[in-house]
Amino acid sequence: MSVASQEKELESVTIRFAGDSGDGMQLTGDQFTDTSALMGNDIATLPDFPAEIRAPQGTLPGVSSFQIQFSKKEVFTAGDEPDVLVVMNPAALKVNLNDLQPGGLIVLNTDSFTEDNLKKAGWKSNPLEDSTLRDYSLVKVPFSSLTRNALAESKIKPSEIDRCKNFFALGLMFWMYGRSMDHTIKWIQEKFAKKPEIAEANLMALKAGYNYGDITEAAPSRFIVKKAVISPGTYRKITGNEATALGIIAVAQLTGKEVLYGSYPITPASNILHELSKRKNFNVKTFQAEDEIAACGAALGASFGGHIGMTATSGPGVCLKSEMINLAVMVELPLVILNIQRGGPSTGLPTKTEQSDLLQVMFGRNGDSPVAVVAASTPSDCFDLIIEAARLAIKYMTPVFFLSDGYLANGAEPWRLPRIEDLPKIKIEHPQYTGSPFLPYLRDEKTLARPWAVPGTPGLEHRIGGIEKADKTGGVSYDPDNHQRMTELRRDKIRRIADDIPLAKVFGEPKGKVLVLGWGGTYGTLYAAVSELQSEGKKVSSCHLTHLNPFPRNLGAVLKSFETILVPELNMGQLLFLIRAEFEGIHAVGYNRVKGQPFKIKEIKQAIQGLL
Repeated sequence: MSVASQEKELESVTIRFAGDSGDGMQLTGDQFTDTSALMGNDIATLPDFPAEIRAPQGTLPGVSSFQIQFSKKEVFTAGDEPDVLVVMNPAALKVNLNDLQPGGLIVLNTDSFTEDNLKKAGWKSNPLEDSTLRDYSLVKVPFSSLTRNALAESKIKPSEIDRCKNFFALGLMFWMYGRSMDHTIKWIQEKFAKKPEIAEANLMALKAGYNYGDITEAAPSRFIVKKAVISPGTYRKITGNEATALGIIAVAQLTGKEVLYGSYPITPASNILHELSKRKNFNVKTFQAEDEIAACGAALGASFGGHIGMTATSGPGVCLKSEMINLAVMVELPLVILNIQRGGPSTGLPTKTEQSDLLQVMFGRNGDSPVAVVAASTPSDCFDLIIEAARLAIKYMTPVFFLSDGYLANGAEPWRLPRIEDLPKIKIEHPQYTGSPFLPYLRDEKTLARPWAVPGTPGLEHRIGGIEKADKTGGVSYDPDNHQRMTELRRDKIRRIADDIPLAKVFGEPKGKVLVLGWGGTYGTLYAAVSELQSEGKKVSSCHLTHLNPFPRNLGAVLKSFETILVPELNMGQLLFLIRAEFEGIHAVGYNRVKGQPFKIKEIKQAIQGLL
């Protein structure tokens, strides 16, 4: 038996594909992910790409990467560090080498390590010839030249042949990790059905890479990761933005109402618009506006017309939408605002992840203008939370912010398709004329929501606008006492949502020394860190919030049951600020990072152990 034909079974593997932004690393990672999901592994992914559309080729700012952890057990993150680093050029090696575990495997394209490319990447000497890589296993593969040889008879241009090398690398990794080529073969055939010569070239490169692994001893071993044991059901791989789009479609079906989704393209929210625009037959209309203000105005107009208005953006767009959101607060209409957060301030880090918009969505409007806020925790959780945002907006006649982030938006995991009958019921009742004068601000005693009257309904004529409304009648009012009362009513309406949301749940002991409190996309890392410490006998618990305004009504009691509350956030302490303001007598400390990357499990464990 040759060295390369030996097989080793592994519990999980983390692979990072890295190269120039034109090397197709996102596509390569997507195909490896899809195949692993279809083969029954649990997966989690972390795409990472530059903000520039096309940074100078071979430079450090132009490096794009895609990391996937696939496993036979449940995983919660894309992995702290890669076990395997597949690099297409010296710049990719330079950017990613420090993340690779000692003893990790590097598979690299030797053809790209030219003097010019080394210089552009800032290497003072060739790492293939000095001691730079002595602590790693190294597989040298001339991807470029092998791809050219495999496609020597191809009818496509030489420049197009060079772009096929990512499929050669993918084929090799498929062989090394016992992956089937079937899904990718079908994908190539469908994707390039109108360009058969391109399809044939990519298929040839894929198979050539697989065969290269099979007939050479370039790879140290072949590794096998068996299926994960998962609950029965129908699963698909899904990203956060895909789950959000499907959740919006579900809202239209659950309510029987048309959804108007007004949006202006912005990273990382744009893919939701793309997904919805493909599915116009599901009672969702998409509107790409000329700017953020128009997108929000159109959504609010749809709500005024008796439909469901939604608008999406990232932090910079929320700034522009703020005046229109404030109008929604004043006229008390349902409006769902999706904020897919990225690094800030200003343009900031457009393609990186952060949680730095919490205070913005809470307070970023003039006057006392409370809104409800919910936040998704995982990519698939985006489906449930966008439905929850719509439910609250409709029931309480208020704007609701839905928070996701770049990590959730682009990251993927397996999603078990829900049963339709298990989805929440969202009931909408529009008032009809009863013979009595219509009072547009006569509130429901339980929710304090005003009636949702559809314009044109006979007998239900009423005023709407940004000037303060008179209690019950809705007329323009400058009365000081009325303004006080209406401000308090709008505040109390949001507070009453606390009676309509789940209680905060503690993972672990209900009281003790340390509680890790998180929100949003940090869930997987925090849960994994706490789980590992608990398995080591450490006394630590965790609580993760999906409802951020209002907080769950038992949160204060939960926090007061622990000596210290650790609040890890990808910002400079925004939930920590709110917790300290809301609850007296607790000892809360922050663990804050704003590097554009998700937390690592090991750094959260270290922070917890420091408190223990």
